[in-house]
Amino acid sequence: MRFPTKISGYTRSLVVNNHRHLYCKPCALSLSFGTNTNQSKMNHTENSNSNGSLHNVNGGGLELKLDELRQLMGKVDGDPLRIVGVGAGAWGSVFTAMLQEAYGSLREKVLIRIWRRPGRMVDKATAQHLFEVINSREDVLRRLIRRCAYLKYVEARLGDRFLYADEILKDGFCLNMIDTPLCPLKVVTNLQEAVWDADIVINGLPSTETSEVFEEISKYWKERITVPVIISLAKGVEAELGSEPRIITPTLMINRATGVPIENILYLGGPNIASEIYNKEYANARICGAEKWRKPLAKFLRQPHFIVWDNGDLVTHEVMGGLKNVYAIGAGMVAALTNESATSKSVYFAHCTSEMIFITHLLAEEPEKLAGPLLADTYVTLLKGRNAWYGQKLAKGELSLEMGDSIKGKGMIQGISAVKAFYELLSQSSLNVLNPEENKHVAPVELCPILKMLYRILITRESPVQAILQALRDETMNDPRDRIEIAQSQVFYRPSLLGQNP
Repeated sequence: MRFPTKISGYTRSLVVNNHRHLYCKPCALSLSFGTNTNQSKMNHTENSNSNGSLHNVNGGGLELKLDELRQLMGKVDGDPLRIVGVGAGAWGSVFTAMLQEAYGSLREKVLIRIWRRPGRMVDKATAQHLFEVINSREDVLRRLIRRCAYLKYVEARLGDRFLYADEILKDGFCLNMIDTPLCPLKVVTNLQEAVWDADIVINGLPSTETSEVFEEISKYWKERITVPVIISLAKGVEAELGSEPRIITPTLMINRATGVPIENILYLGGPNIASEIYNKEYANARICGAEKWRKPLAKFLRQPHFIVWDNGDLVTHEVMGGLKNVYAIGAGMVAALTNESATSKSVYFAHCTSEMIFITHLLAEEPEKLAGPLLADTYVTLLKGRNAWYGQKLAKGELSLEMGDSIKGKGMIQGISAVKAFYELLSQSSLNVLNPEENKHVAPVELCPILKMLYRILITRESPVQAILQALRDETMNDPRDRIEIAQSQVFYRPSLLGQNP
């Protein structure tokens, strides 16, 4: 591929696969791909990636599911179901793009869009890499040429213009996932415009930003007659300390900020790596919350490669969603420090899952067992999530704590704030539990050596990264099962931790 670095006048030319294309601003005058041997392949690829492709494959099945959901939400003909994703990180963008690809062709019945903050500039190195990705994907190249968008990437690569995150999202590129072209999305940068009449809002924000954004959203919903449904993808928690310490999950943050009843707020989680899900690798998830909404939404969201089940235990799933990020950082550290030792990683897995089970027994009266999608979500996050990646980079010295918890190309490392939240919450003396081995009451965190060590490494910075290995060498030589039995045999449940009455 070659192109002129500077052309004066009105006309530009590009040569793609040895075919010359003439353009004039503001759009292309002609396109000629000739008799390229890749023509049929390109047409097939483009069609398989276009909006509504899954609708074409599955026929009326998707339209039927959409009609059922529209009926449940009281929609009439001529009034489309309005779905908006709030936040355009990797998973939020992929989730919204999945819906757009499946249902986007049914424009009279559903409108799908995504909101992200405007003005985040793409640096030149990223623009150059983005240009290389575009030219390696003929379906994407054709799409951009037809939309008269190709030249802006040429110019951005050469430094003649700037690209912005919301601009490239319209062309199907998420800033945190440049290597995975999505279908183009309808991007809105005005929050009021995005949400004021939305029927379904998908929270793709980090937990650390959820309260702030939904407090602003609440201003635009004061005059609403109907109550929206919110699906939260956020995995993280905050601690609220005081006379009655409690943990604040993203669904509770949204409930507090907007006044939307908790029955209309659901959590979706599972073993999902964003780029792999969009590449249609088989995956599953659970949508948790009130039965009225979780069952029809599970059906609506389900696709051949993305199986969604429903579950009523919102607390366990959402808490585990935050907890797994905590322990994933440690998993990355252990993997790097032991040269990917399978033995060390399995020992870590046994200890961290026992701590997670112990913690959930403080928060739920009859918590969902760590099995199925819950266990799979923990496993995949410890194996390949951004938090595990962060732990590995810290242990290898390729990242430092001074760089903060928002990493370029990865987004927010939510496990860091979750370490602080869980440690501070479980350190409260008002939550003391009986340690049968010592026959005395202790703060719950004393039974969580890995959490304690992660706090010392990441928050107070009293210990080096290498100290995580000390947490694996349990001097008491207790089986991790002992901790689980303590949790299950005693009345640990603290309703006040979630702001509930005993």
